[in-house]
Amino acid sequence: MLMQERAARRLRLFEIALMTGLAVFLASGALALQTGDQLADRVVRLHVLANSDSEEDQALKLLVRDAVLAQAEDILRQSSSRTEAEERLAGQLPALEQTARETIAANGYDYDVSAQLTDMAFPTREYESFTLPAGNYLALRIVIGQGAGRNWWCVVFPPLCTAASGDVPAAALAAGLTEDQVGLITESEGYVLKSKAVEFWQSLREKWD
Repeated sequence: MLMQERAARRLRLFEIALMTGLAVFLASGALALQTGDQLADRVVRLHVLANSDSEEDQALKLLVRDAVLAQAEDILRQSSSRTEAEERLAGQLPALEQTARETIAANGYDYDVSAQLTDMAFPTREYESFTLPAGNYLALRIVIGQGAGRNWWCVVFPPLCTAASGDVPAAALAAGLTEDQVGLITESEGYVLKSKAVEFWQSLREKWD
């Protein structure tokens, strides 16, 4: 009888610990999801889509990326908010498209190309010095030719694509991100747990919508 009581007590303690852990998991995910939503409102992604998955088209994609990224970061150098960044990019879409077209032609191709600003859903993405949670982000989208190849994406505002590892937090803060948002994308400890919880909450939100 005593052994049964001890076993029941251990089971109850295990259940309490499990429920407590689940509650922490869900709470941290809900908080991270809210922070991620706010983060998405302050970021502009760069999304470059290749004509195909051939080795040549993928190499061309990277050349176009480099040219457009350099021009876009120069355009956004004085921007202090996503709203300002969006306005500047919107006014320079023809110029960015022309840069992409000239890069394509200079490398011996005659693919058409388009540049637009659009809201897009992105999965969680880990970069060398930061991680962006999944969510809907404003993107500068460059489509080369048929746009049927693998894509490349990063962050053009703040200029995190080209920032050195140690400069990422400063660049993010200068662009108006909060310390919590910077912590979400740069702190590695606990991020896996947070990202899994965020994905769980997002899946629930998609079912409710």
